[in-house]
Amino acid sequence: MNKQLLFIVLFGLFFTCSKNDFLGDQKKYERVRTAIAEKENSIKSELEKNKLELKNLHVILVAYKSEGILELYAKNKSQSTYKKIKTFTVCASSGTLGPKRKKGDGQVPEGFYHIDRFNPTSSYYLSLGINYPNSADRKASSAIDLGGDIFIHGSCVTIGCLPMTDDKIKEIYVYAIHAKNNGQERIPVYIFPFKMDDFNYLVNKKYYEGKKSLISFWSKLKVGFDAFQNEAKELNFKVDEKGNYVF
Repeated sequence: MNKQLLFIVLFGLFFTCSKNDFLGDQKKYERVRTAIAEKENSIKSELEKNKLELKNLHVILVAYKSEGILELYAKNKSQSTYKKIKTFTVCASSGTLGPKRKKGDGQVPEGFYHIDRFNPTSSYYLSLGINYPNSADRKASSAIDLGGDIFIHGSCVTIGCLPMTDDKIKEIYVYAIHAKNNGQERIPVYIFPFKMDDFNYLVNKKYYEGKKSLISFWSKLKVGFDAFQNEAKELNFKVDEKGNYVF
């Protein structure tokens, strides 16, 4: 083997190992090793029941504020549609229904996000950062400081986050690190004010009828909700100049 070919082979191996070593990096942390030891076997069993594989896993997280739940959807990365495989209860909440628009308002965001940080040494055991404020939040808010550091995390206290307890975050975190290791660079996190089926939407629309801007915002979220419920696929959307989600 000539030197040039050897270099190409070695570079390819290095690139492949580096690309797929996220899991290895996470295992350097004691809490992640504990989470894997406690949760990975049950996760494998749950996936096998749904004809899914840990080594091919991709996931989507969907939260409903009013119901206080976080749903986990999964698929094999070669598939196009997801299936719901787990529902977790959110341990505590803050704020009211409606989007987060500024720092200190205590609100849990509403909208279409993704995980942008994995924190294996979180003050709340383990945590998954959500990319709030996203471009829709920035365009829709007039606040100087929109805040940030919104997480799905352990413990059972919150100001604007989704606390899951230490035990539940172990399981969610293991699902997420495997999906990331499988090449899912942006794990979607969809946060809705409530389950936006037609009945719930009409009830809440009537209750909040004096808040036209809120109803207008929710009408855009409902388009995404309906699309995901009907198609079970990752949502494809843009954000217009006013911060509206456009599907």
